[in-house]
Amino acid sequence: MTSTTFRGDLYAGKVALVVGGTSGIGAAVAHALGTLGAGVTVTGVERKDVEAARSASTFNGSDAVALDVRDRKAIVALIDALPRLDILVNCAGVIRRDDEHDTDVFVDVVDVNLNGTMRCCTVARERLKAAQGTIVNTASMLAFHGAARAPAYSASKGGVAQLTKSLAIAYAPDGIRVNAVAPGWVRTALTQALQDDSARGAAIIARTPQGRWAEPADIAGAVVFLCSPAARFITGAVLPVDGGYLAM
Repeated sequence: MTSTTFRGDLYAGKVALVVGGTSGIGAAVAHALGTLGAGVTVTGVERKDVEAARSASTFNGSDAVALDVRDRKAIVALIDALPRLDILVNCAGVIRRDDEHDTDVFVDVVDVNLNGTMRCCTVARERLKAAQGTIVNTASMLAFHGAARAPAYSASKGGVAQLTKSLAIAYAPDGIRVNAVAPGWVRTALTQALQDDSARGAAIIARTPQGRWAEPADIAGAVVFLCSPAARFITGAVLPVDGGYLAM
């Protein structure tokens, strides 16, 4: 999709880091940026995920590395090793449905989804300033409404939305734009249990005006736009990419 929508050399000479880019939405984003000429490094939390991503036929990145976004020193080491940094996309995230009512699990989910995003942004700031770069974070439609089975995920994504707005203001003098996408229901491993529940899946499709689940590439297209010069006067936006789900 991106190759027929955007100029093929749109990101030639640019360096992108997609945190959480070994699977799902992150992998689609990395592939799209790579297709448009960017040198892309992706991260995954497990070594096996990194190896699987690197060996995939669709992998067109520069590198894939293991990274735990709870480890600030590891983030510093990774970003310092990059030749430059023009684009940071934060896609790392976890969900622990039902278990998130346990306070220890709640804290861990927030630490990955929200604090991890903040760690990556703060560490990357100086490199992005030098390149007049951009950040795209991953919020969720659950940033706009609650989730009885996933209070930590919902709270963390609401936090990502507000963090995005706050950093957009703080980083504007550095020439860095900060935006977020808020995906709807996307066909990824994170939503597999819901996809397998025929009743729940039917309810999701019934509420979605476009009448289908999103594919990861649908979210990647929005990220590519937000990183592009076409969005040069957009910062602090949290863009729903949900097929109209929130409009119902």
